[in-house]
Amino acid sequence: MPDINPTQMRDALAWTTNEQRPEEEVSSNPWEWFWQAVQGDFNENRSTSQIVVDAAISMIPLVDQICDVRDLIANCKKLKEDASDTWGWVALALTLIGLVPFLGSFVKGVLKIFFAFVRRAGGNAIIQAVDKAITWVVALLRRRAFQKYLRDHNIDDVFSWLANEIKKVKAKTGAAELIKAFDSAIATLRQLSSKVSHVPVIGPKVAQALEQVMWVRSRATEGIAKVNLTIDAIFDAVIMRLLRETALSKKAIVNLNNVHYRGALPEATAVTLMRRPRPCPKWLSEGSERRWSEANPKNFSKRIASRIKKGWPTLTEQNIKSFHKLSADEINGPARLIRILSPNSRAMSDCWISEKIFNDIQNSPDPRAAWRRYLAVWPDWNVNGQFVVYDVKPGETLKVWSGPASSQIKDTLPDRHLEGGWEQIVFNVERNDRRNDIMRYYKKSDKNTLNESISQDEFFKLPNPSRKNIWGFDRRSRIQT
Repeated sequence: MPDINPTQMRDALAWTTNEQRPEEEVSSNPWEWFWQAVQGDFNENRSTSQIVVDAAISMIPLVDQICDVRDLIANCKKLKEDASDTWGWVALALTLIGLVPFLGSFVKGVLKIFFAFVRRAGGNAIIQAVDKAITWVVALLRRRAFQKYLRDHNIDDVFSWLANEIKKVKAKTGAAELIKAFDSAIATLRQLSSKVSHVPVIGPKVAQALEQVMWVRSRATEGIAKVNLTIDAIFDAVIMRLLRETALSKKAIVNLNNVHYRGALPEATAVTLMRRPRPCPKWLSEGSERRWSEANPKNFSKRIASRIKKGWPTLTEQNIKSFHKLSADEINGPARLIRILSPNSRAMSDCWISEKIFNDIQNSPDPRAAWRRYLAVWPDWNVNGQFVVYDVKPGETLKVWSGPASSQIKDTLPDRHLEGGWEQIVFNVERNDRRNDIMRYYKKSDKNTLNESISQDEFFKLPNPSRKNIWGFDRRSRIQT
């Protein structure tokens, strides 16, 4: 490991330890001082200004790496005391995210602030912690080094840019990547330990710290897998908060009607748009030859019937034809399914995709085009714009049908088709299942305000004349997120 400025390293580490007593003389060997410092208690009660300074250190090469090793040792020390501490594994995963090699120092600094507030809050207070952190993210962005970075890279909408960069980080930091980062950190730790292994008092302590880290590493694959969904929730909260900050920074246009498009696109309109002169849209393939033929319901009827008796969901003929081929699968939690939908769609319905396919879509040059082309979704079926998440909880098993989507053609559009080929998932639940959307109806008042709501069952019991006084409804989803 190359040499660094000892003073710089001591100042940096002072923020993450309780060793902040300048009157005490420290060893002239910076590596020996480092190991003395990391034996102390981790300063979990840092002030917000200290957290910002800690994040700013991410812009200092090598010093940042050493501070990450310090955090790793602290995480492992706590997990060695209680390996069942779920939030301890979350804290470790957040530290490892900072160690992935492709993570730029600018984004890393921002994430450090968000993660520090989340660690401090713990439990289920992720969104509140992220909301509190945003003020200090702004403070960090105002620092000279960060402003220079923004100027040099011509970044104007910093929050939107950060949200997109963090989406990329999320897509590339699964459990396997974090384990690789852990192993890389251990290699760095061994280098650091070799510099003081000969020192009589410190050497044995270093060996003990390394032993604790290796003990946690032997359990890390299972431990990190258990908190994957929590890490995703943290990423999602950060991304949504940054996007909200972007929206708040936009100037509003006043004195205009606020129009929300909620309807489906009529098929005739969609076909007219798709018949435009070449080149056709990216998601629409030319010609009528199907690469992925549709499944024949007759060939699958017996197999489907036998599986339905064992708990697999029922399938319509349209469901079956939407597959090229299909298989009865079981998804064991923890796992995540995503459903892409339009504003007028039900949140809980048949068609879903895995998180892997969703990430493939997000990482495509044009995500909307990739979704429509490879999952073969006509515009008049789904105008998209939103998505919902269904979490299969640890220990839960979900019976589904899965397989590549079949190519789609229209009689009214003979020379073009949708390719298909990416994996789709179909499962459904009974209408009275608690996971379904809950529809609420509101009575119209004289002032066009909403009174107390009634359920859909109550609404349909009303006589027809009374229904005319219903002003609207609010659809609330109880899909588990």
